[in-house]
Amino acid sequence: MRTKVYHCPVEAAVDVFGGKWKALILWWLQERTWRFAELRRQIPGITEKMLTQQLRELEADGIVERRVYATVPPKVEYSLTEYGWSLKRALRAICDWGRNHMERIGAGEPVADRVARPATSPKG
Repeated sequence: MRTKVYHCPVEAAVDVFGGKWKALILWWLQERTWRFAELRRQIPGITEKMLTQQLRELEADGIVERRVYATVPPKVEYSLTEYGWSLKRALRAICDWGRNHMERIGAGEPVADRVARPATSPKG
């Protein structure tokens, strides 16, 4: 875990899941456990380098778990930790706001909503 001084709670939250890619990564990890290539296909435009970097940061913050299987070739899976599941309500609120905003500006239904809706966590 990184040690840092924050000046308000929003700053702390944005540090963990802010930016263009982290919230999308977390959104898809709510659905299920993903292998790296599968997760990359769910997030158009993200590079391997950026996905790797973002997953490492989320892992360092205790939000994402990386599981490596001793197989040939190596199999690596990513999932939310129990702590990561605590972001579910925040992500749902952001999704709801985004959906309302899209309707307001006439942007149509989000593709992610048509593809998959995140499953409920076995942890609540």
